[in-house]
Amino acid sequence: MRDVTCPYSKEVMNHFRNPHNLGEMNEADGIGKVGNPLCGDVMRIYIKVSESEKGEEIIKDIKFQTFGCVAAIATSSMVTELAKGKTIDEAMKITRNNVADSLDGLPPIKMHCSNLAADALHAAIKDYKSKKLQSEDVVI
Repeated sequence: MRDVTCPYSKEVMNHFRNPHNLGEMNEADGIGKVGNPLCGDVMRIYIKVSESEKGEEIIKDIKFQTFGCVAAIATSSMVTELAKGKTIDEAMKITRNNVADSLDGLPPIKMHCSNLAADALHAAIKDYKSKKLQSEDVVI
C-alpha cells in the first residue's frame, strides 16, 4: 500500500534511499551510457564479465552512476540487482517492465526511467560484445 503523499512504492523508496551497486568501476568490460535530455536523467552502467563453470559469460559485477530523479536512481539500482549473476543472454532479456514490476510499479509518468535503466544495461552488454569482437579480430 502506498502512502498517499508519496507516489512511489516502498521498494522504489528503498532503492532510492539505499541504492545497490552504486559507484564507478575501474577496468569495466562494458559501459552503457544513456540519457534523456527532456527530463535530464543520465545513467551509466558498468559491467564485469567472467566465465561460469559451464563456460557461459556471466555478469560477475555491476555498478551504476545516475544523475536523476527518485525513479531514475531506483530503476538503476534495481536493474543492477536483476542482472548481477545472470548470463549475458539472460541480462539482455531484462525489460523495462521487469524493472518496474520488481519495484512494485512506477507512476506512469516515470516509466521512461525504467526504459533508461534497461537501455543502459543493454548498452553496456553491447559495448562489452563490441570490445570482445575487436580483441578477437586483432591479428599478430
